[in-house]
Amino acid sequence: MFIETLFTEPIYFFRIIIIVIFSITLHELAHGWAAMSQGDNTPQKTGHLTLNPVVHMGKESIIFLCLMGIAWGQMPVNPSKFRSPKLGNILVSAAGPLSNLALGILFIVVLKLLGNLSLSGLFSVEFIYLAARINLILFLFNLLPIPPLDGFHVFSEIFPKLKPLENTQFGLFAMMLLFIIPEFGIGLSSIADLVIRSAIGVESLSF
Repeated sequence: MFIETLFTEPIYFFRIIIIVIFSITLHELAHGWAAMSQGDNTPQKTGHLTLNPVVHMGKESIIFLCLMGIAWGQMPVNPSKFRSPKLGNILVSAAGPLSNLALGILFIVVLKLLGNLSLSGLFSVEFIYLAARINLILFLFNLLPIPPLDGFHVFSEIFPKLKPLENTQFGLFAMMLLFIIPEFGIGLSSIADLVIRSAIGVESLSF
């Protein structure tokens, strides 16, 4: 279990917790801001336009993150209020993963600067690398066309024949299958590592 990391690698444990909570909070806020831009004021009415992670994740998600290393968030939206239901749903659904992609790119840029300007003494290179890695993994994971992930809502608008799957057990079964297959997580991590190292150059890293 992930909680064991607290006793074996406490610094790594708290880095993961901080990065995931921060990244999920901005992910959900991106959904909310996108919904507001599409004419839906539900995020504002429900008090979800906040940086408070408990509002977006809930205590259960944060506890589960500490125990198992898995977390989730939620942003209430009302698609019926979107000016264009189809386009609105695509934009609002894509906003979350894109925020993680943007964060991943931002942290990669910081890593590049650390390598070029020798500023590693002012920042933790390991922490920035981990933040870039986690956000790229969140981006890739959330784009999977599996309900209830954001990728499903995007692809089901493009390919309407996928929509009936939302009301079946397919999503639950697929998610359970992904989490019990170690190679899946390893694959996402490997892709994230490849992107980061290709962007900054392996020689830029000193850890």
